[in-house]
Amino acid sequence: MNRYVKTALLAGAAWSALSTFAMAQDAPREGASSLDDVVVSARRRDEMLKDVPISVSAIGEERLEQTGASDITALQQQTPNATVQVARGSNSTLISFIRGVGQQDPLWGFEPGVGLYVDDVYVARPQGAVLDIYDVQRIEVLRGPQGSLYGRNTVGGAIKYVTNGLSSDPELTLRGAYGSYNQIDLMAVGSIPLADNVRVGGAIASYQRDGYGSNLTTGAEHYNKDVLAGRLSAEFEPRDNISVRLAYDRVQDDSNPRHGRRLLAGATPAGAVLPSVYDTRAGLGDDNSVMSQGASATVRIDLNDNWTFKSITAWREGETTTVIDFDNTPSPTLDIPGFYADDQLTQEFQLLFDFDRIQGVAGFFYLDGHAEGAFDTILGNAGFVIGTNGQVNTQSWAGFADVNIDLTDRLHLSLGARYTQDDKEGTVFRANYATATRSPLLGGTPRAPTLVRTDYTNSKDFSQFTPRIALSYDLSDDMTTYASFSQGFKSGGFDMRGDAILTPNTVNGYDPETVDSYEIGLKGALDRLTFAASIFYNKYQDQQVTTQVPAIAGIASFVDNVGSSTFYGAEFEGRLRILDNLTANFAVGYLHSDFEEFLRYNLTLAAYEDISDLVVLQNAPEWTGYLGFTWIGNVAGGDLAVTPSVSHRGDSSMFEFPNPILDQQAYTLVDLSIVWTDPSDRYTLGLYGKNLTDEEYRVGGYNFPGALFDNSIIGYYGPPRTVTASLKINF
Repeated sequence: MNRYVKTALLAGAAWSALSTFAMAQDAPREGASSLDDVVVSARRRDEMLKDVPISVSAIGEERLEQTGASDITALQQQTPNATVQVARGSNSTLISFIRGVGQQDPLWGFEPGVGLYVDDVYVARPQGAVLDIYDVQRIEVLRGPQGSLYGRNTVGGAIKYVTNGLSSDPELTLRGAYGSYNQIDLMAVGSIPLADNVRVGGAIASYQRDGYGSNLTTGAEHYNKDVLAGRLSAEFEPRDNISVRLAYDRVQDDSNPRHGRRLLAGATPAGAVLPSVYDTRAGLGDDNSVMSQGASATVRIDLNDNWTFKSITAWREGETTTVIDFDNTPSPTLDIPGFYADDQLTQEFQLLFDFDRIQGVAGFFYLDGHAEGAFDTILGNAGFVIGTNGQVNTQSWAGFADVNIDLTDRLHLSLGARYTQDDKEGTVFRANYATATRSPLLGGTPRAPTLVRTDYTNSKDFSQFTPRIALSYDLSDDMTTYASFSQGFKSGGFDMRGDAILTPNTVNGYDPETVDSYEIGLKGALDRLTFAASIFYNKYQDQQVTTQVPAIAGIASFVDNVGSSTFYGAEFEGRLRILDNLTANFAVGYLHSDFEEFLRYNLTLAAYEDISDLVVLQNAPEWTGYLGFTWIGNVAGGDLAVTPSVSHRGDSSMFEFPNPILDQQAYTLVDLSIVWTDPSDRYTLGLYGKNLTDEEYRVGGYNFPGALFDNSIIGYYGPPRTVTASLKINF
């Protein structure tokens, strides 16, 4: 109780001081900072950041270049209370958590808890979603449930990747980089007008790097990078009030698979804990291929001065073939080869309106998605393999609206609502096959199963109404405070690993989870300080948790709606202009969470029991922080920007069950970027140092103890110290 009281008193004191100071400044001071030049589309329409009653971090192209952000996972360092990482055992699968809400398991059929959007196109699957940063205008991170405007699977928030539009003048940008571990990055971005109202453009990028470590069994690179990405687009205006944008993108990732590193020694010398966290002795192989591609058509029609119609039609598909050696030894003790594939078709209609005191958007969204896959659990010590395959078909539609009403010149009411209907059909097959080699499901020797563990097809419907209400007040021209309530939900579904022998209820699937969020915020400018602050309280209900535990017959997997948790926290981020040529960017996040109920299926009792006193929220460090300084001066006739920065991440648990061997203790990363641009803005030279103290930190892991699995507890690690030099030329 004392913690609640202290938090409330500190928050109240801070709000009172900032609000009083703001109200004393009805007219901005000379030279004051302002949020007026920061434009975001968090509410599906372009608005000034200070006018949006949502916690939003917006990182623009210039800032991304200054800090040397290479891919979307760089958001984790600069965004409070965010986890944005490469998934365990992967090179390009994205795992995202915001304020402790997300989804760590990327298996087909599971839904993410943080929505990813590329130019307003929803990306349903995490495979291939670790987007490299090129040709990007800005990235927005929307924290808290976004159920009214962005719908299902945004219980934690949403990440919006906004690419650059095409210029009406011919443009070409070339960029090359060379760095540690023989890193070679090449990129070309260009556009050309074909007529006054027609433009075409494209971008292509190649990312190559040797491994941070080696596979000591096969000799292959481990933690290497081999990615080719491209984007084509066309924009034209057939009439003055009509604009059309066509886009296509593709990513091909042929990096070697990541097998991780043992944290406990196994029973044989090959299972020793290796000195380098990036080395492995995995014997399963080095074949890995991830392909993701999509196309979209966006049409905007200005019907008149007040009404605009927008249509977004998109198609995406992806394929993944990979292997993960869980035991990290040459023996097939716990080997997992797998295949995933998915495709989706989405259609969204929006009707935007803007009157004197009422602005907003109403619309309709439809998704037709298919995800399938297969994987083997090869158990060498047991002498057999468990083969699993299945598919999930999803049809989802939603109607939504979000309206902002100016009650007075300073007082604004925002109302949002969405109704979503999901129809899902799941098919799961799981069986034991004799001999510890690949099953027939993944091209192994044809043979009949010795025991069918799961074999069903079932369908479920889910519907949800998710409201949002916010009241905001302009304390001054440069300061806004707000209070809001929002709700989000993550769709239910079927566990593709479900074992109907060990957990018979798996055939019934699992239900949606919901988050109710209460938030107050303050954002604006005080003289040289531009900032956004928020305090939030969340109620997490019917929480979906994936659990995999060792069992006599192999591995038991189940997804349960385990119960509920509450968590609260605070965030403070912004920019301080210390001197005319020296600024500081900062972000601080605090998060406290408690499970109130956690129902886990007890295999021995064949019943559920409440173990809430034994669990914690995963990927939810209590403290996260970032501090970066940027000095800009005139050197050799050009602009030199020097940006040292530190980011901190507190203790965190990999899973709901704390594990001192696997969990990551608090760590701090130190970076330094030096960027020089010539007077003509044609040439840009960059030097980027990342993790300069060479911190070793885990970003994922697996936990399969016991003799059957040879104590396979393995961890996956973030990049070591690297230095990269780059040259960019604008034509």
